[in-house]
Amino acid sequence: MILVDSSVWIDYFRGTPTPQADRLDALLSTELLAIGDLILTEVLQGFVSERDFNQAKTLLTALPIVTLAGADVAIQAARNFRQLRSLGVTVRKTIDTVIATHCIENGIALLYSDRDFEPFVEHLGLISALREH
Repeated sequence: MILVDSSVWIDYFRGTPTPQADRLDALLSTELLAIGDLILTEVLQGFVSERDFNQAKTLLTALPIVTLAGADVAIQAARNFRQLRSLGVTVRKTIDTVIATHCIENGIALLYSDRDFEPFVEHLGLISALREH
């Protein structure tokens, strides 16, 4: 299973040609992809028209929706944030820490284009779906 971050979905829906959006396009027909509940919120809140919102909602809710947090992940996410901070890395968004931690704890690859995930790959064992396959 591969979890796809909002950074990739947003490029995909906008038609922005990136390696990650191209990878997503290829994976849609070949891999089991999932979306996190918080990622679903991030993606859907960006649509202006009701029609686009509904089309995206239909596509995204057809995927398995993963609950990202919970007490164990929340506590480990705080630990991961603190560990990265002790290495001089400041993650800009708490939600990215939760997403990365969920993936690390569950051995799930993450497809992302947000640079905030790189320290999790480098220092904490997050699996990048762009590099993995």
